[in-house]
Amino acid sequence: MTQIRVRFAPSPTGYLHVGGARTALFNWLFARQQGGRFILRIEDTDLQRSSDEMVEGILQGMEWLGLDYDEGPFYQSDYVEQHRQAARQLLESGWAYRDFTPKEERSDAAVKQQVAEAARQQGVPPAYWPFRDLPRAESDARAANGEPHVIRFKVPQEGRTSFIDSVFGQQDRECRELEDLVLLRSDGHPLYNLCVVVDDINMGITHVVRGQDHLMNTHKQILIYQALGKPVPQFAHLPLILAPSKEKLSKRKHGEIVSVTAYRDRGFIPEAFLNFLALLGWAPDSGVYRDREIFSRAELIELFSLDRIHKSNAVFNFNEGDLRNWTDQKALWMNGEYIKAMPIDELMPLVKTELERAGIWQPAFETERSDEVRQTIGLLRDRYRSLTDFATLGRPYLVDGLDFEWEESAVAKNLRKDPVLKTLLPELATRFALLEQFDHESTESALRSFAEEKGVKAGLLINGARTALTGQAVGPGMFEVLVAIGQRRTIERLNHAASLI
Repeated sequence: MTQIRVRFAPSPTGYLHVGGARTALFNWLFARQQGGRFILRIEDTDLQRSSDEMVEGILQGMEWLGLDYDEGPFYQSDYVEQHRQAARQLLESGWAYRDFTPKEERSDAAVKQQVAEAARQQGVPPAYWPFRDLPRAESDARAANGEPHVIRFKVPQEGRTSFIDSVFGQQDRECRELEDLVLLRSDGHPLYNLCVVVDDINMGITHVVRGQDHLMNTHKQILIYQALGKPVPQFAHLPLILAPSKEKLSKRKHGEIVSVTAYRDRGFIPEAFLNFLALLGWAPDSGVYRDREIFSRAELIELFSLDRIHKSNAVFNFNEGDLRNWTDQKALWMNGEYIKAMPIDELMPLVKTELERAGIWQPAFETERSDEVRQTIGLLRDRYRSLTDFATLGRPYLVDGLDFEWEESAVAKNLRKDPVLKTLLPELATRFALLEQFDHESTESALRSFAEEKGVKAGLLINGARTALTGQAVGPGMFEVLVAIGQRRTIERLNHAASLI
């Protein structure tokens, strides 16, 4: 049995975006599930738009997601001579011809329209026909004299191309609907449809798993495989990922928010984002998994199959203008679930990285304050959806003094709404200062006794104290917050609250 070989072949004209990452993931899952080989090939032949920086971004994104490749990375630009040799082979075998049409005419839209109309009236494919049947001797002579030309593939005038797509089923197209595509530009630069076929042949690719936007290319490429006398691989085309506006997701149009590294930098757990991507257009077989959305990497490998890929497009929701809900709510929810479920020993290094980046981390957090910080992280993580939340929402719990911000809405709601808190909170600080034990039971008893003594509801003090201590209106249970903040910082912040009212 032939070993399955798949490849992910991104173009380094931009960062690794969500659509590309999902394509890489589905190839990787298929290879791992089938015991095959996963190959990384960088298609860098667009010299004007490709860059080393973008290559590095792709490699970093793959590494962060844990999509390890068995071979590569290979660079398409290293095989240009092989691409040219294939074009020459097609020319020699009669499957290609030289087109001497001047470049300005080939690129002129009006001329293209005229050619297409003429072809339509003649009942032939919409190709550049003037030189298709030029006698070979004349073609050779003009080329030998240095006349500029491109090399075009000679699409058959009769017949059709057919293949069974693993996602979309039977695909047929009349050859007369296909143009005579350019294989080599006049400067000898090979173009995509030739390069990808030659590379896939040389790398022994058995299955091509890629985006639905390549369906038309597949018909052209099948003809090239056949002209070169090589077996055609199995194809699986993935439905598109759409932006909230239902237009195709684009790294150029939608920017950083669709970049994989943006999710790394904004506090996503790699396993969570991998899980989210897997369910963006695929689902395991129904039954016991019908109501499940959280899957380990091992489970995804075991359950993955090409025939479970959806035919309909997936929608990736995001809102760059909303700092809290900036990306797909399902992705944020899933990331929160991973944060909640991770063993604390695995979570702490990730939190440390975020706190270091924010300038919050202290050496003491790993020594004398280790237990305290671990308990605080354990308290907070049930409410957080991102690792960055520990450095933003969690800042008041981890910094000394008053080095955090108070939310204006929380101050207005919980402090300024009742001016009596201007005196009550400092008095509550005095009561807390008298406590020999500063734990859940003692702080709750002190606060409720103080509220009863002053004739106010305990909720007034609880809400006011929460905002005074954390700058926020919501959070964990108040008495857990008091213990996490600690006696010294609690007294300092309750006294400071008077200046906020």
